[in-house]
Amino acid sequence: MEPKKIALNDLHEKLGAKMMSFAGYNMPVRYSSDLEEHMAVRDGVGVFDVSHMGEFILKGPKALDLIQSVTSNDASKMEDWQAQYSCLPNEDGGVVDDLIVYRYNQEEYILVVNASNIEKDWNWISDRNTHGVEMRNISDMYSLLAVQGPKAIEVLQKITPLELSEIGYYNFRVGEMGGIPHVMISATGYTGSGGFELYVKNEEVEKLWNAVFEAGAEHNIKPIGLGARDTLRLEMGFCLYGNDIDDTTSPLEAGLGWITKFTKDFTNSVNLAKQKEEGVQKRLVGFALTERGIPRAHYEIFNTDEELIGEVTSGTMSPCLNVGIGMGYVKTGYHKADTEILIGIRNKKLKAKVVKQPLLKNYQA
Repeated sequence: MEPKKIALNDLHEKLGAKMMSFAGYNMPVRYSSDLEEHMAVRDGVGVFDVSHMGEFILKGPKALDLIQSVTSNDASKMEDWQAQYSCLPNEDGGVVDDLIVYRYNQEEYILVVNASNIEKDWNWISDRNTHGVEMRNISDMYSLLAVQGPKAIEVLQKITPLELSEIGYYNFRVGEMGGIPHVMISATGYTGSGGFELYVKNEEVEKLWNAVFEAGAEHNIKPIGLGARDTLRLEMGFCLYGNDIDDTTSPLEAGLGWITKFTKDFTNSVNLAKQKEEGVQKRLVGFALTERGIPRAHYEIFNTDEELIGEVTSGTMSPCLNVGIGMGYVKTGYHKADTEILIGIRNKKLKAKVVKQPLLKNYQA
């Protein structure tokens, strides 16, 4: 099946992006090099087109009840104009998807889900909508630009009357940006370098893209592909659905206990509460190699006696740390910081150590 095209597909091709099929969409993977794009975001400002993400509107007096029943976090703690990271647990102890919940008001929310799971998530939530909540899938109508990096706020402030410094982390506003009246401006991101995510209608996204790049010219703003997005999120220990979490991994195993609140009933909450009480058998950890090498997904993890204790879920060469880093599940007991482990890379077992997340902040050679 032909991959779907995002609204700015032709623009990315004109910019010379290497395009690849990702989650059913034709997406820009890189424009120059992953290293150059990675450092542009860490040191300055870059723009990701992540319009493949899915968006659902949930409206009505019982919208919160539906969200509470299908998500693990406690959405009742949110106030208007706040966002919350959460996940959709399944019946078997795993995760249907991770997502962000945005609250406009008590009766209107937007859920932002992973591109690969749009249909799956829509069906999952719809099947559990016994509350008569009005649901709209607007995924194909909206684009999403993530403007990330320490200079992002300075660049975007030039093209909006809103005071961006007043929008706290995981808060959002709707207002004018780049001459477009109703842009959803969210102080969120997947890089750990600050910035905003901008939700805009497909027909307006090119105008917004051009305004952002014009405003960012003096800061050498760059378009950034999915390759650098992966290295940036790995340095921060952010999970990628399909790699680090999936239908078989419990949120507690994945270190997502902080978004799993047992102050309410939700899908499989009884079994997850029991798992919390009894303890998990495996844990998702971050690690850094202490020898030269690059870990990749599905490489085996061993203890120092060369006994198999787990598997790598994501791995790369860290542009900022200049060492091989990754995430993976290990048997409980081997998850503590500074535990020495071995990563099976080809025919060798290379030394590594567990590092507390985020790796970028806590790694020491």
